[in-house]
Amino acid sequence: MTEILAVFRSRTQAIECKDRLRACGVPAEVTATPSELKIGCGFSVKFPQAALGRAKYIAAGGSSFYGLYAIVRGAGGYFYRRL
Repeated sequence: MTEILAVFRSRTQAIECKDRLRACGVPAEVTATPSELKIGCGFSVKFPQAALGRAKYIAAGGSSFYGLYAIVRGAGGYFYRRL
């Protein structure tokens, strides 16, 4: 299962996004932004790809929203692809 990261520049907005996603029935959690991305405040919201349609509109509503990234698991570890 591919997961998606919604990256923010504000910790507060990352937490608020997680709360809004859960209120809409999307299983979401706040997680550390991978250091490989070198962006944001240090916190992102992770959710399943199956919820991308609903979640992208909820995440993009925050003023500190940076972008969406797919977490791709490969033989060499994890890779991140901007959506």
